[in-house]
Amino acid sequence: MFARVNARPANVPSILGGVTARHANCITSEFHYRKGTEIYGEKEPAEYVYQVVSGAVRSYKLLSDGRRQIGAFHLVGDIFGLENAETHRFTAEAIVDTNVHLIRRTSLERVADSDFALARNLLVMTTSNLRHAEEHMLLLGRKTALERVAAFLLEMDRRLTGVGVVALPMCRRDIADYLGLTLETVSRALSKLHAYGALNFLGSNQREIMLVDRDQLSRLDN
Repeated sequence: MFARVNARPANVPSILGGVTARHANCITSEFHYRKGTEIYGEKEPAEYVYQVVSGAVRSYKLLSDGRRQIGAFHLVGDIFGLENAETHRFTAEAIVDTNVHLIRRTSLERVADSDFALARNLLVMTTSNLRHAEEHMLLLGRKTALERVAAFLLEMDRRLTGVGVVALPMCRRDIADYLGLTLETVSRALSKLHAYGALNFLGSNQREIMLVDRDQLSRLDN
């Protein structure tokens, strides 16, 4: 399930970032969630804000017909769960074994009231989340299956490494539910991109992908 832990990797700052010493009483906790464990559910009270320390998280909705639509993947350093309402709009779940920082939403809001830098960072984060939602809506509504998969690989390359080898924490079913495609369609698209010379698969589970031709992927993403 989940357990409280004390370790914090030095390269992942606290969710509070550069908050000054006068806010030292606003403390984050760190918890460990095992693979597949729910962090919070849709319509549950939005009492905490979260930051990924290690691992990865998916946010999703279950549609009325039983299908799952993943709205976002949260990777190391990402902050999620910040709502403009009293309840969560999505369910959040650990994709792999994952550590997260938690801070009470009321504590964060109280600090932001008197700390301009933190308030600005929260605004930037909210704007970034809105931009991602708009781009995701465009991807789902206007792009072909091949274009969606190319856009996804470029997004993961940018967010995970940026060095051309993408180690995906999520499975192809997750990718399909994020892109609004079937599992078979995602597999066919990846095979086509491999045949075109745009990527190579590394490892037996094919979750490590080397982007051989970013220009080709970028042309598909435009």
